[in-house]
Amino acid sequence: MPGPVPSASCFPSGTAQPCGPHVCAGRGQGRRLHCSRGGGGPAELSLSLDSAVNEAQCWGLSIQDCAPPLALEPRRAAAPPEPASAFPAAAAPGPCGGPPGGRQPRASRSPGGPGLQRGGLSAMEPPYSLTAHYDEFQEVKYVSRCGAGGARGASLPPGFPLGATRSAAGARAGLPRWNRREVCLLSGLVFAAGLCAILAAMLALKYLGPVAAGGGTCPEGCPERKAFARAARFLAANLDASIDPCQDFYSFACGGWLRRHAIPDDKLTYGTIAAIGEQNEERLRRLLARPGGGPGGAAQRKVRAFFRSCLDMREIERLGPRPMLEVIEDCGGWDLGGAAERPGVSARWDLNRLLYKAQGEYSAAALFSLTVSLDDRNSSRYVIRIDQDGLTLPERTLYLAQDEESEKILAAYRVFMERVLSLLGADAVKQKAQEILQVEQQLANITVSEYDDLRRDVSSMYNKVTLGQLQKITPYLQWKWLLDQIFQEDFSEEEEVVLLATDYMQQVSQLIRSTPHRVLHNYLVWRVVVVLSEHLSPPFREALHELAREMEGSDKPQELARVCLGQANRHFGMALGALFVHEHFSAASKAKVQQLVEDIKYILGQRLEELDWMDAETRAAARAKLQYMMVMVGYPDFLLKPDAVDKEYEFEVHEKTYFKNILNSIRSSIQLSVKKIRQEVDKSTWLLPPQALNAYYLPNKNQMVFPAGILQPTLYDPDFPQSLNYGGIGTIIGHELTHGYDDWGGQYDRSGNLLHWWTEASYSRFLRKAECIVRLYDNFTVYNQRAYQKWVREHGPEHPLPRLKYTHDQLFFIAFAQNWCIKRRSQSIYLQVLTDKHAPEHYRVLGSVSQFEEFGRAFHCPKDSPMNPAHKCSVW
Repeated sequence: MPGPVPSASCFPSGTAQPCGPHVCAGRGQGRRLHCSRGGGGPAELSLSLDSAVNEAQCWGLSIQDCAPPLALEPRRAAAPPEPASAFPAAAAPGPCGGPPGGRQPRASRSPGGPGLQRGGLSAMEPPYSLTAHYDEFQEVKYVSRCGAGGARGASLPPGFPLGATRSAAGARAGLPRWNRREVCLLSGLVFAAGLCAILAAMLALKYLGPVAAGGGTCPEGCPERKAFARAARFLAANLDASIDPCQDFYSFACGGWLRRHAIPDDKLTYGTIAAIGEQNEERLRRLLARPGGGPGGAAQRKVRAFFRSCLDMREIERLGPRPMLEVIEDCGGWDLGGAAERPGVSARWDLNRLLYKAQGEYSAAALFSLTVSLDDRNSSRYVIRIDQDGLTLPERTLYLAQDEESEKILAAYRVFMERVLSLLGADAVKQKAQEILQVEQQLANITVSEYDDLRRDVSSMYNKVTLGQLQKITPYLQWKWLLDQIFQEDFSEEEEVVLLATDYMQQVSQLIRSTPHRVLHNYLVWRVVVVLSEHLSPPFREALHELAREMEGSDKPQELARVCLGQANRHFGMALGALFVHEHFSAASKAKVQQLVEDIKYILGQRLEELDWMDAETRAAARAKLQYMMVMVGYPDFLLKPDAVDKEYEFEVHEKTYFKNILNSIRSSIQLSVKKIRQEVDKSTWLLPPQALNAYYLPNKNQMVFPAGILQPTLYDPDFPQSLNYGGIGTIIGHELTHGYDDWGGQYDRSGNLLHWWTEASYSRFLRKAECIVRLYDNFTVYNQRAYQKWVREHGPEHPLPRLKYTHDQLFFIAFAQNWCIKRRSQSIYLQVLTDKHAPEHYRVLGSVSQFEEFGRAFHCPKDSPMNPAHKCSVW
């Protein structure tokens, strides 16, 4: 039966058009968006955004506030009172982790929320969140304060779509001019449309036989099997059977979960997968609390000592601001050591030495970022990359105060700056804060948005230059000296680096020339302070929480044990991962998931042969890419060798020196990263540790990774029915697989090199298919149906779950949808629009299943019902 009538409306100012469960009426350019709940008063969210953002925001609210059940939580009243550097060990500066220093090829990101600050010199990996909700596994780029940081491994490749502005002849001349909403729909999705085709016929009843139809019997005791019973309870509790699945499948699949759960006070969002993160966290805490156990080794003793040092708040309080004051002194103090105005001092000030301190010792990105990354055009070698960076807030538009929400965040950031400067004993704090903020605003004005066509097309960004050429582009920086110091090398003027933001760096050079040395010096010192301030005493942490509360809406700071677990993950990811897989992921599970991945790859290979829009030349290249794609499951093999893990953590750790432990870890990570510049590339290295609740595809390695942290119930259980495993982790695997061919990963060939391997004819037809999806909804991932169908043919039909009336083909779709049950605070929606290209979860589910013919058959949906429209899009 149909679901209840929506009890909310979503409309721009001056209109009062109600919106139904699938459409938000009255979207338009430059208007203010309001949302209200019928009978319940207005939700506290009012945004004035540009055309694309306004429309995307409206989409989010049409789902969250305009369609039942209401999953949006409004801003809460104030309650009384962490960015990782580009080097993975660098600590996050505040309540949010920041994007990695330098734009790397994107992998799936932990969706904990946008970051507070950007990282420094490069650590190859950005931070990740243990408790992240899989949000396309959002690209590993930002992390919320609820999460933890990254592990040592290879750098992320930058994400960008292929796109083309088509000439009359159809030549590929650039990216299509899709707006932000359309990017939102196309992100990863054009191949999520492929899900509908590649997984195309899950377990039609003809393959399941009488058991699937409910007419079979299972062996005695089968319904009582613990795993089946547990799965049945989980699915039944999340459902809302009063909703017609053919009208609103998301509300049907997630309605029960949405009614029963509230967002915890210390979180920005909360979803079904967050429960897996909480389970993983609890297991890790128990492992860290033990005095021993696990495979052993020095690294595991160090991670336990590090965890205890982080918990020792009495010692941290005793030290107060002193550790940071020593760092500030090492950087020359505020105002050039108080002597800035004396004659001759300004002339002796050395910007390059301070940049070396910030980027090369404290891993704080200032003015720009430096990363050691795979060369996009020759992935067999590492290269130094330079990119735009140096902002503390996660999105440049927040500095421009173009709407009420960003004005509030900018004001909160200014208060945060003044408070931290006061705690550090600086004088003239208001003036300092204003001057530093003005530098960041100038950087924001010259920073190109990640949604801009230029940032989406890596070929246009990629600019390999010699150091001699780089010196001419930015004459106010001494590049050879700076890189010699950081890398402990003697580079020649002919050494090549990749410059990803040429125009930006030219303008940075002018900013350096026009900014007083004292102000520039204070900005650089501030960037170091922001990176390290979360590791100080409670007054600093309270200041960070106040900023996070304004940005994210979380009323309650994280408990100390969770904070320290996050830091242990960031700084000792692989050491902690060795403990985790030793007890919580078996070799048998690893083998089963590897087979599941191979099944899905096989189905994709079959589908490549059937695509009528792909010509023979492009099809051969696509097959080769699939054949060469590396799949990493569970954990890297070196984790089983304690001596190998120990080599990753050859620095001192003491239980009474938490802040010093952080600095030692940062500097060790920097050294491990810079050494890579002359090392042979090992494409089997991992970006994240095995306990990460994440998954990702790296185009410049042609590598998919599925860590043990995500291969946990309820996403994956070796004893679950395969319909649930294929609908749960299988759809995630399928989604990551499509990244190798989408408008982002499709720019890289089988070896991970940036190379356009599509013919113009195939690419033109691909774009036309993509435009169909733009006209409809976000068609994200019902991928692995055909793979499940193959499994059923080989193993026979499955027994039904106890006390559930649904067939296994229906359970496949229910498991898929329940991956996306999630609640968001109003601030989360605002930040999602600014910093995330993906559509809200509701539309990911509705857009996928409504374009999938097999869904309509499974649930017997009438033609032209909302979940079974007559016209459907298909790319794959």
